[in-house]
Formats: sequence, C-alpha cells, structure tokens
Amino acid sequence: MREISTLTIASYTTKPEGVNPMLELRKGDDILSTVGGITSITEAQAILKDKLDAENFSKISKITNTEALIKIANAINMCAPDHVFINTGTPEDQQWIRDYSLSQEEEAPLTKAGHTIHFDLPQDQARLVNQTYYIINEGEEMSSLAKSLLRPEALTYIKEYMPNVMQGKTMIVGFYSRGPVGAAAALPAIEISSSGYVLHSAEILYRNCFAAFDAEAARTGLFFTNVHAEGDNTSADVPNARILMDRSWGTTFSTFCTYAGNTLLLKKGNHRFSVDYATYYKLEEQLSEHMFITGMTGPGDRITFFAGAAPSGCGKTTTAMVGSHFIGDDLAQIWLAEDGTMRAINPEKGIFGIVEDVNQEGDPNLMDCLRGDGTEVIWSNVLVNDGVPYWAGNGEETPQSGVNFQGEWFPGKTDAEGNPAPISHKNSRCTLLASAIKNHATDLAEDPAGVPVKVVTYSGRDADTMPPVWVAKNSNEGVVIGASIVSRATATEVGATGVRRQPWANAPFIPGALADYMKAQFAFYNSAKFSDNNAPIMAGLNYFLTHENRGSNEAGILGEKKDVRVWLGWLELFAHGDVEAIDTPIGYLPKYGDLKILFAGIDKEYPRELYDMQFALYIDNILGRIQLQKDAYSKEPGIPQTLFDVYNQQEKDLLSLKEQFGAIALPQMLAA
Repeated sequence: MREISTLTIASYTTKPEGVNPMLELRKGDDILSTVGGITSITEAQAILKDKLDAENFSKISKITNTEALIKIANAINMCAPDHVFINTGTPEDQQWIRDYSLSQEEEAPLTKAGHTIHFDLPQDQARLVNQTYYIINEGEEMSSLAKSLLRPEALTYIKEYMPNVMQGKTMIVGFYSRGPVGAAAALPAIEISSSGYVLHSAEILYRNCFAAFDAEAARTGLFFTNVHAEGDNTSADVPNARILMDRSWGTTFSTFCTYAGNTLLLKKGNHRFSVDYATYYKLEEQLSEHMFITGMTGPGDRITFFAGAAPSGCGKTTTAMVGSHFIGDDLAQIWLAEDGTMRAINPEKGIFGIVEDVNQEGDPNLMDCLRGDGTEVIWSNVLVNDGVPYWAGNGEETPQSGVNFQGEWFPGKTDAEGNPAPISHKNSRCTLLASAIKNHATDLAEDPAGVPVKVVTYSGRDADTMPPVWVAKNSNEGVVIGASIVSRATATEVGATGVRRQPWANAPFIPGALADYMKAQFAFYNSAKFSDNNAPIMAGLNYFLTHENRGSNEAGILGEKKDVRVWLGWLELFAHGDVEAIDTPIGYLPKYGDLKILFAGIDKEYPRELYDMQFALYIDNILGRIQLQKDAYSKEPGIPQTLFDVYNQQEKDLLSLKEQFGAIALPQMLAA
C-alpha cells in the first residue's frame, strides 16, 4: 500500500509567503485516532479485513491513501458497527443505500416514483446552533460569533458517547468531491454514517469520487473526514446531540441527530473547513462562500454569471433559480484563475432546498420537478396525504388530514403550547439533483474550469433601510456591503431569535477571527491579478422593504418574487456598461427609466411612486445601521482600518446629503 500520509497534508500546512496563519494544522491529539486507537496501516488493514466482508474488503482495497484507510479503521474501531458497507457510487451501491434507508424506516416511499419522505425528530428540525462547536487548541483566535470547545473537553464527550454507538447497525462509508473532480478549488472528503438517509442525501448532493479519491487527495494535499452516528434516534437523546468540528484535523463528529444540516457534514461542516483553508492558506487566491451561482442572459445572448450571498431564508434559492443558466443555490468555491478572471464552482451537484412558499408562480422550474415525473426527491418534514407531499405556501388546496413532522395533522390542530400546528415545518426541505431543473447549466456546472463571475451580490432581510439593489463604487465598498448584512434568525436554526448581523451571510460558518476573514476578502477583491475589466462589480440586494416602513398605508413587502429578475437584469446591464446609474453615498442606484423597461419585460407596471418608495434614501436609518456595524466591529480585534474608512466616508457624505435634502432623499434629487 502506497505511503502518502505526508503528501496528503503538505499544501495545507505549508505557510504561504507573506501569511502568518492563525490556524496550525495537526496541532494537538487527533481525537479520532486517540479514541479509535489505530496508528499504523498494518493495524488498519487488520481491522478492515476483520470487520468487512469479502465484497466490501475488495472495494476498500482499491483505496491506497494510507491516511484515509487509518481514519476509516479508527471510525470502525470506535463506533463498533455490526457491518460495514463501502459505497463506490455505482448504480448498484446507490440502490443498496436507498433500500437500506427504507428498510430502517428512515425514509418511506411516496406515491410518485423516486419520491420518499423523511421525518426528523421534533427537536431536530434545523441546525442545532447551541450544540454545534469548533474543536480548538488553547490560544487559537476564533470568530466572536462561533462556539468552541477546547480539545480535552471535546475528547471527553467523544470518549463518553461515541464508543460502540453503531452496535447493531451498519456503517456506510462514501468518498466524495466537493466540486467537479479536478477543479482548482474542489476538495475531497469522506462521509461515514450509520444512517442510510444521510448517505442517500450525499449521493444526490455530492459527486461520488471513489475512483478518483487517491488522485484527488494527492492533487489537493488534503481531505476532510466526517463521522455521524444517530444512535437510537429518540427525542430523549437530542439534548446530548453534538456537532463537533476539529479545525486542526479536518474531522467532524455528529451524534444523536438526523437533520441533514447537522449530519451531512460534507455540507456546512466541510464548508467551514474550506473557509479556514481559503482564509489562512489560499490568501488572495481562493474564497469559500455561502453563495448561489447563476447566469443571466443579456443582450446579444451574452451570459453573465453571478455569485450571491444571502442568509438562509432570504431568497438565495429563488435568486439562483431566476437565472437562465443556474449552477447552484447554496455554496460556492471561488478562485482567481490564471487568465485574471474570478471563477466559481458549486461544491454540490444537488439542492437541499427549503420548500415553504415554493409555488408555480414564483418557482416554476423547481415545481416542475416536485410535481412532475422523473425526478428523484427526498422530502423532509412536510405533510403527507395519500402518499402526496404538501407544504405551506405551495399555492394548492390543503388536504383535510395527513401525517407531518408532529404526527397526525388536521385543520385546527394545536401544538403543546396551544399554537396552530402548521401543515409543514418552516424548514421542511426537498433534496434533488440540480440537473433535473430545466434551467440548470449542467455542462458548465460540471466543468472543472468553473464559470467566470462578473457580479457578486450580498443580501439580507431588511425591512426599513436599504434599497432593493445598489452597486458598490469600488471593491473596498463591495466588501463592506458584505460585511454589513443584517437579517432575522430563521427556522433553519434551532435556538436563534431576533435581528442579527450576518456578515457576508457566511458568519455562522467562519471559524477563525472575523478580522482574518475580512483581510482575506479585501486581499482577494483588490488583487492585482485580476485582468483588465475582469474584477467583478459588487452589489447589495434587499427584497424585504415593507410598505409600512416607506410611508405607505398598505401592508406587506414592496414587491414580489418575480421582481428579482428585474434587479438581476439591471445588474447584468450595469456590469457591461449598458446603463448609467445615480451616484449616491452608499453606491450606484438604478434610474427609473431603465427599471421601467425591465419591468415591462416581465409584464408588470412599475409606477414612479413605487420606485421612489423603494429607492429613496432614508438617511437616518442608514446612519443608524452604519453606527450599529461600527460599534460591533470596534469590539473585534484586528479589524482592518479600511472598513472604518468606508463607513466614515459614507457617514460624512450622508450627513452632507441630509443637510441639502433633509432626512429622506428621493432618487430624482440625487440625479439632479
């Protein structure tokens, strides 16, 4: 067996010139090895031969990466499963996983072929934010928004709860690539779980790279390892659930939960590790972002690609789906290519999408998959009536009975607190291949070269301050737009409430100090390696302004889902110099005439009165928002002065504007 343990960590631990990493790799005890007890390939081979049947041992023998085999052997020794199944990604192995999940009653078949339903425990319907921790070493600087455990504390938990946790169960081991195999920013990972549902989801959401795993681990110099055990899957176990992410060793541990956001740690767990990697070891070269990727068709059939960040529940999937060339709706691995363009790939090949308010009017392409034939879909936590799924906001008639995440459901049912029981959980999901969606650009999405990104957007959930769309005047102001996102906590997070800052919409997934991440953002977007006119424009989006906050007697949001096409359409034109804009202290705003034309393109009137409500600058609100951010960031050590310089200049210009026009500046005043 080929010895490549040193090679697998070389690029990850080598300090790039000019970088002083605050994250030291392979520091402290490797908890998986400490608890599993396997330290050599000879011991690992003995465990694998003893615990795997002949067929599965033959499969694993095709993997030659010594470190990977030792990690798998340690997981087996620690968790003590009755059986081990090696998933090579063949149709036969994929079908075995589907059948296993059904046999364990983790999923149940629905009426439509290829559709199944999965119910999470009532206490495990979203990310367990208060039970999610980074495993750190003494003295490591962490994000102020992150929770952490020192290595000895994490070791104590794992020693107590993970030995023998898979007794009576089958451990499934899969090998995946987070991105098209061979892409500059793609990274390989191993997913280990006793849950058929978790591996079924992995097969839809990620690219199985069993055949290429050794080569990819050698090319990238690292891989991530994820170990999940649901235990007995009872409500009584959920308080003991933990999602632990070992930054130094690139290993996650997840216990006593089944919600995919807590268990399929290829997703947000490994995204966090990728953020660390880009921040500390790929400065000015790569970013790892909580972003959609989509392409818009402009004049002359040109395709302009967007990458956009938004916290969960703030329209990220809807925005992605608007594109004519949809690539991904959640995550992006980004790099600065040799040709001086910003390139992006989707680390996923599927969608784990929130279904509340998905309907034919706003999401026709997705609805064709969910209600049509021929698409494999795993549903979670929706209402099922006669084998058909229903969810809140689907635009269809609600049945009078069914089963959902709380058991039997009927109109008028209340929960334990006396609140009306919804037909589906607010975080109910659908899992399906992205390539099933009509506007998915599958060939481009699978191209290791990635797509060239021309527009970067940031959006949150803001009812009273920022306009629907605005463009930063330069890259520094663009980074500050990302740093200034605010939102409300959503149903994607258990135990989180209220209005919160959501820097870059990536803050929940930034392990290290926010100052380090911010420096990496400024370094990337200001890189001299961008070729002429290839640096992206950077913009803000806000779909959540309300009538009440803009002086209207009506109620609700100032707009609707289909307006997204207009905001992106204007950005596409602006990025190519096809439209002019209004210069303001916060950036460039669209002119009314250009938007009116774009709204006509979606068969919608756009009165001047609505434009004025949406794009008027409520100066006191903006000043208050800037002060909120300045106060918060002033408590963060090491924040680059550039951030405060941008805020200070915007404050100065806004106060000057207020002196000239008063507290509310209408667009026509600014354009004069």
